[in-house]
Amino acid sequence: MADSVNIHRLAGLAPEARAALLKRSEADLAGFLERVRPIVEAVRLEGDVALARFAREFDKSEVTPDAIAATPADFDAAFAGLEPDVLAAIEFAVGNIKKFHEAQKPEEMWLKEIRPGAFAGDRVRPIPSVACYVPRGKGSFPSVVMMTTIPAVVAGVKDIAIITPPGPGGKIDAATLVAARLAGVDKVYKCGGAQGIAAVAYGTETIGRAVKVVGPGSPFVVAAKRLLADIIDPGIPAGPSEAIILADGTADGRLAALDLLIEAEHGPDSSAYLVTSSEAVAAAAAAALPGYWAKMGPQRVEFSRAVLCGPRGGIVLAPDFDAAIAFVNDYAPEHLEILSDEPFAHLGRIEHAGEILLGKHTPVTLGNFVLGPDAVLPTSRAALTHSPLSVFDFMKRTSVGYVTAPAYPELARHARVLARYEGFDAHANAISEIRDGLMKR
Repeated sequence: MADSVNIHRLAGLAPEARAALLKRSEADLAGFLERVRPIVEAVRLEGDVALARFAREFDKSEVTPDAIAATPADFDAAFAGLEPDVLAAIEFAVGNIKKFHEAQKPEEMWLKEIRPGAFAGDRVRPIPSVACYVPRGKGSFPSVVMMTTIPAVVAGVKDIAIITPPGPGGKIDAATLVAARLAGVDKVYKCGGAQGIAAVAYGTETIGRAVKVVGPGSPFVVAAKRLLADIIDPGIPAGPSEAIILADGTADGRLAALDLLIEAEHGPDSSAYLVTSSEAVAAAAAAALPGYWAKMGPQRVEFSRAVLCGPRGGIVLAPDFDAAIAFVNDYAPEHLEILSDEPFAHLGRIEHAGEILLGKHTPVTLGNFVLGPDAVLPTSRAALTHSPLSVFDFMKRTSVGYVTAPAYPELARHARVLARYEGFDAHANAISEIRDGLMKR
């Protein structure tokens, strides 16, 4: 691995080299799909037995088929053993995330008068069940518990479960259990990876089937979601972490470097770029990184170095700020942080991003943990067409219509013309003199 941070000069890049900067680690899932297929099939056929075997094989964790689910005693022990400051931080985050999603929740039904006497609208109801995937391989993520379960609880989903890889001794991370209970969820299962996705798609002796699964994960998880998409709704694409720090000439390059490391430390499959048109900002950021690495643990240094010195990270130096903005919109990042003395001046030019965090007091860390908006965001350019996880992902809309007697003739006349033009006899008959006669009886 190279020791120096990549500096990509957009002005000198060939089109194929620029396109390569936009690629993410899960861009080609073909190899993962083939490796995931037998895992999925084993869970379908063997249920809990397969889950326990894969926990031993993949997670190096002793789990037995009769101990897949967290018990009430596990929850109690988690609360008893968790450090008070961690508990307080989770409680703080739960409050903010709940408040945000309650404000986001739509009204149960609305009707609007489309024409005099003709009404149409939507009726909103929660989906019946969901499984929330909480990764663990490169750390423990109670924040993901909160971000996936709280909007589901607010939406009114009745059956909510968490699936997460087991840790040493077949245990579930204590903060994960605490966050689950505080969010209002008591079903937590020890199964991660592709096998976890298969478990909630097919159901096992312990785990019930869900109609949808949400949450970020490795390419194995993404591949399993894609493979099972005709059986379970895979939710928004949420793969390995990615971020762009967009900095104009007023930004402090040292601050940009500090924030560039946030998503880069998630793992070697992450993506992270500082995008700027300022040579001074770029130079200051590159110079600051070694000092920040000296204040990080060896594993996080290894991960972030792999990203920033590898094929999916570094500093992108644009010839001007218009080109910097264009690169951001082409990239459509999961996280976008804008560092500027006037960040709102740039906001209107951003077309595609999972989230946009404005100014030096709003680093990605706050969005990931405590600000309130959901941090489960579309990855791999899915922000071109997808939105952050929200209460809307746990609800479905049903169209509602109501036409009064005075409004009916006008609508029927125009609809009858279109029905006949398209050759639908029954459509036309249903709003013809036949109906008129029947309604008079």
